[in-house]
Amino acid sequence: MSESARPPGSRGGDGFAGRIAVLIAVLATLGTLFAFLGTSSHNDASLYKTQAAMEKTSAANAWSHYQAKSSRQNLAELAATLPGVDGLRYREESERYRSEKDVIRKEAERWEAASDASNRRSEEALHRQRQWAAASVAQQIAISLAAIALLARRTWLLTLTGAVAAFGITLGLFAFMHGISPAWSLVPVASALGAALLTEALRRVGKRVGSR
Repeated sequence: MSESARPPGSRGGDGFAGRIAVLIAVLATLGTLFAFLGTSSHNDASLYKTQAAMEKTSAANAWSHYQAKSSRQNLAELAATLPGVDGLRYREESERYRSEKDVIRKEAERWEAASDASNRRSEEALHRQRQWAAASVAQQIAISLAAIALLARRTWLLTLTGAVAAFGITLGLFAFMHGISPAWSLVPVASALGAALLTEALRRVGKRVGSR
């Protein structure tokens, strides 16, 4: 096919194919990296969830111990009021149970706080895993678009490829920074738009230079 017979927006030559091949290789590397990091975040979430369950069990055991001490304290207080018994002894036991209860209560509250913290870390890890997964999917879509651009020789498809790839990379950056706040939720979209505009500008410049 001659250069004049090619449809508008298309391009031939080994140079074009070589650049697309490099782009696909880079996108595949990023997609694999994002998928690996997503798996790691999922494993972290499972670990934190298991740790939270263990800490919750420890808290429940501590509260059970606390209830047992409360029952013994009530019995000691009741025994101290009975006639013909050593009231001083039972009052001392009651105070001992009271002090032991305070220690056990603090331990139970510590286990509950630790369980809540582990649950929060698990949710954060799951949130990052979803971001890594979305970033990986975006790279796979970008690879497909780049392959179509190579097969169909349509350079304008590279604009869409760059937009999708930039969207995924931005999601990956937010996942790496441990989360995305609502105020920054439009940043990936803005990044994709900026990449599309830049790619399109470069494509038009290259087209003008090549036509001279």
